[in-house]
Amino acid sequence: MRQHLVRIVIGLFVTFFFIGHTLKRYEVGFITRLDSIIYDYRLRMTMPGGSDDSIVILDIDEKSLQEVARWPWARDVMARVVDKLFDKYRIDVLGFDVVFAETDSSSGIRALDELARGDLKGNSGFQLAYRALRPALDNDGRFADAIKGRPVVLGYYLNPEKDARRIAAIPDPVLPKGVFRGRSADLMHFTGFGGNLPQLQRSTASAGYINPHVDFDGVVRRVPLLAELDGAYYEALSLAVMRTFIARRNGRLPDIEPVFPDGDSAAAGGGVLEWLKIGPVAIPVDETASALIPFRGGSFSFPYISLADVMNDRVPVEQLKGRIALVGTTAPGLKDMRSTPVESIYPGVEIHANLIAGMRQGTIKHKPLFMVGAETLLLLAGGVTLSLLMPILAPLWATLAAAVALALVTALDVALWTHAGWVLPLAASILMIALLYATNMAYGYFVESRAKRQFAELFGQYVPPELVNRMASDPGKYSMEPKAAELTILFSDVRGFTGISETLKPEELREYINEYLTDMSGIIRARHHGTLDKYIGDAIMAFWGAPMEDPQHARNGVLAGLEMQKECEVLNAKFAAKGWPTLKIGVGLNSGNVRVGDMGSQVRRAYTVMGDAVNVASRLEGRTGHYGVGVLVGETTCKAAKDVVFREIDRIKVKGKDGAVAIYEPIGLETEVDAQTRVELGLWSKTLSAYRAQQWDKAEDGLVDLRRTDPGRKLYEVYAGRIAGFRRTPPPRGWDGITAFDEK
Repeated sequence: MRQHLVRIVIGLFVTFFFIGHTLKRYEVGFITRLDSIIYDYRLRMTMPGGSDDSIVILDIDEKSLQEVARWPWARDVMARVVDKLFDKYRIDVLGFDVVFAETDSSSGIRALDELARGDLKGNSGFQLAYRALRPALDNDGRFADAIKGRPVVLGYYLNPEKDARRIAAIPDPVLPKGVFRGRSADLMHFTGFGGNLPQLQRSTASAGYINPHVDFDGVVRRVPLLAELDGAYYEALSLAVMRTFIARRNGRLPDIEPVFPDGDSAAAGGGVLEWLKIGPVAIPVDETASALIPFRGGSFSFPYISLADVMNDRVPVEQLKGRIALVGTTAPGLKDMRSTPVESIYPGVEIHANLIAGMRQGTIKHKPLFMVGAETLLLLAGGVTLSLLMPILAPLWATLAAAVALALVTALDVALWTHAGWVLPLAASILMIALLYATNMAYGYFVESRAKRQFAELFGQYVPPELVNRMASDPGKYSMEPKAAELTILFSDVRGFTGISETLKPEELREYINEYLTDMSGIIRARHHGTLDKYIGDAIMAFWGAPMEDPQHARNGVLAGLEMQKECEVLNAKFAAKGWPTLKIGVGLNSGNVRVGDMGSQVRRAYTVMGDAVNVASRLEGRTGHYGVGVLVGETTCKAAKDVVFREIDRIKVKGKDGAVAIYEPIGLETEVDAQTRVELGLWSKTLSAYRAQQWDKAEDGLVDLRRTDPGRKLYEVYAGRIAGFRRTPPPRGWDGITAFDEK
């Protein structure tokens, strides 16, 4: 975890940043906007669609204006409409999404009143006729009489402006001053209103304001069911219609009871407003007493009937009987249109219809107070988990983890919305997961990739690219600090290179040695995963087992040495074609415990190995020419490379070491050595044993047979010469067959 501490801290910072927004310590506008977009999309995707004919829109449409009159219509016309709706069509409740704030003088009653109060005030005959005629001309009075005693709900509007006027009359408040004292309720505050004529207001069963709650982006998603004016509280048109509808069945207008999370009423004190209860109906609201509009679908999700058709008896009774009817307008110039999540131009009267339907059917979505805690826990659990998990995962698995997290959060959100009717804000969770993923990927690319590139640059000159890539995936496991390790070391050298260099021009020599070193380095690094230590002129030093552990370091080193010998044949063919001299190389390998790491001086340092096993490997390379073999390995290397066939060459003492070293020539993998070679190796083993037992005749017989099998092998000549010498000068008493070398 320590190597990923920075990424974990960044992830936790991102997590708590989003938690701060959720807990309203501050507000991030982008998150709020995205939440609104997600809410709108989710709403559109889950709308039930179809038409709800329990609520009917009585439309003051263009046909009504053509057939009846321009708006506003005379109140006697409105009185006839009301009478017909209740007497003939027997509707249940009638709501007006229009305001009747001005007196209707279309009948001439205003002029008649002026005469009665002015020039003809003392004319008894006129006054008598005036009193008899006036009721028939009082259209406002006729409309007031038509709505009186009937379940009619008038509409009015509230004005929040500082110097707002108060026009006409509004009903008494539904909740008194101080009802929310000590509670967390942030209701919308208004200073003025545009109401209905006082005589209409006195006659109506109820009235409600028609103001929606317009969000920051101009979209209507909620309606405040309660609003504050002069410290008292008034109800929305949809709430007033619903209460009137309940009163039609229960015989009395139900009270409005604010309900809080603890289940107490407003008088208990404390808590945040969550519900409004009217009779048997509980309506979920937020702290502003606003309810989310449960849109059924796009516009015209409720039956629209032209008022002209109602007035001219063109509507079947069953289309209106027992229905809640709302009077609104779609006529050009009169349209009350709103921007909503479902349509950018949406009839305002349908907003009320959707809310009333949602109250009746219990489909209004709710964001309970505990959703803040739930979202916080979700962010905390998801953020901490991803902060700890993503840094240790490979990019593909980190991508999968982010995708799974997004899928789980989205599934939870959809399940709560669909089955519980709860609104869980989703934007913070989505953005947090996306940002955690992005920061981890960016950190991995810009920071860790840079570190890995530096790591690759550091080791790349020594180690094969594929090993560097594996090491760079977890650089914490690898270090250039010196350490003790069991390694296999290789030295190779070109025999007679001085003579070769004298026969070539400088540019040819450069090409000659470059091609040789490139091919040999490729064998060591790319094919057998060795670490290239250094070039010493034409010599190469390499090792296996560091910086990446290699359990097969001895085997890989031996196979590399054998392949280097074969590559010489390929190179010699190329060199001969260019007229260049051919080459021979000697390769020495030895395994043992050495010190490996970044070593050197303040002027120059290198990743290299030091130790006795290194020196022995160098001495073995120097002995290859003496025995006429291409590769010589130490005893430890021989024992470790179990599936390689070896020929024991000798037991020697090299310069700088007191103990004897058994040396071997690798022949090839067991699967590659043919029967004839195995016979020759068996004969050689017997010959070598006879030599060490000072059985010179038997040893010479063996060498004769071996030289007949392989007449050009220098090894046999070397031992034949030694035996001839021992015949002339026998070895000292206690001779153990060990050959000592004074030179390197």
